Amino acid sequence: MSSEKRSVTILGSTGSVGCNTVDLIEREPDRFVVEALVANRNVAKLAEQAKLLRPRLVVVAQENAYLPLKEALAGSNIEVAAGRAAVVEAAARPADWVMSAIVGAAGLEPTLAAIRRGAMVGLANKETLVCAGTLVMGEVERHGATLIPVDSEHSAIFQVLDTTQRDRIDKIILTASGGPFRRFSSEQMASVTPEQAVAHPNWDMGAKISVDSASMMNKGLELIEAYHLFGLPEDRIDILVHPQSVVHSMVSYIDGSVLAQLGTPDMRTPISLALGWPKRMATPGKRLDLGQVGTLTFEAPDPERFPALRLARDVLRKGGAAPTILNAANEVAVQAFLDRKIGFLDIVRLVEQAVSALGDAPLNVLADVLACDAQAREVARGLVAGLSR
Repeated sequence: MSSEKRSVTILGSTGSVGCNTVDLIEREPDRFVVEALVANRNVAKLAEQAKLLRPRLVVVAQENAYLPLKEALAGSNIEVAAGRAAVVEAAARPADWVMSAIVGAAGLEPTLAAIRRGAMVGLANKETLVCAGTLVMGEVERHGATLIPVDSEHSAIFQVLDTTQRDRIDKIILTASGGPFRRFSSEQMASVTPEQAVAHPNWDMGAKISVDSASMMNKGLELIEAYHLFGLPEDRIDILVHPQSVVHSMVSYIDGSVLAQLGTPDMRTPISLALGWPKRMATPGKRLDLGQVGTLTFEAPDPERFPALRLARDVLRKGGAAPTILNAANEVAVQAFLDRKIGFLDIVRLVEQAVSALGDAPLNVLADVLACDAQAREVARGLVAGLSR
């Protein structure tokens, strides 16, 4: 990186990934200047970050949070805006690097806005590629944007994938911790609570992602994301349960070599790789001590207890609108579980019903994706209502 500061926008700054990004920037203030911070509704945290990093703009997606944010930043000379359109406009501002960390399909439009101006984008929002992968990757190529994966698994593959010898790649292997219910029977999972589901054994994540990890839907979403990021067919993307979360993913080559990226489970490592790209940054995380870890274990996932993996492969093979429907229905189902309207095992059942109920027509433009997403959510909410009676 040159001596000139890299300008940065953080979409989803008050979430887990956003807060870790802020932490890294705060540690090296001479390397970065912040253009914009964007959050959904956490005014107190957003104002705290703004006072720390002094961005030119802060945006809160919930319009009713505008006045509290404006008051919290009174006299700071920081521009304040609110609403969905303002989020997209923040992503379109001239920052060199954009962190895409808004959870769910809500991150699609602002991520596309950053891509369409040719920005370097750190992609932590896997749903962007799940619900609109073909469209997004086409825009990356068309506008000369750089997409750097931030999910620990995809970052690992990004680091060990030899793109100069793509025809020498046998397969990629995504690792999964297995979540808190790795050893639970289906009967035990039927009665788990939201509190149990969000208590991930290795990673500190938000509620939605933690529930997805517990159901292994997160790994299904990552499978679809990997398909778009790395250009390998579905049958050459494997998933392996690795409870220690030390080996973050692997690439197998035709000569029998398997290259892996290892590290402690700290999201600041993949975030720093994307933030400083092409140069690595120092991070404060605990260093990996394999002698202390002692044993690394691996096992195949159980498709009977975790049907989300099979469903994700089904929709990826089906293509068209199916992944968009899966993502939208899953967001509705996970929220319904967190709200105690449905059971844990109902999540994947409901998603599969929504995928079966709707068509798989191709989605060629953003309007198609948004219309499909809205329709899928409506169907999913109807299914939730049926289960809640």
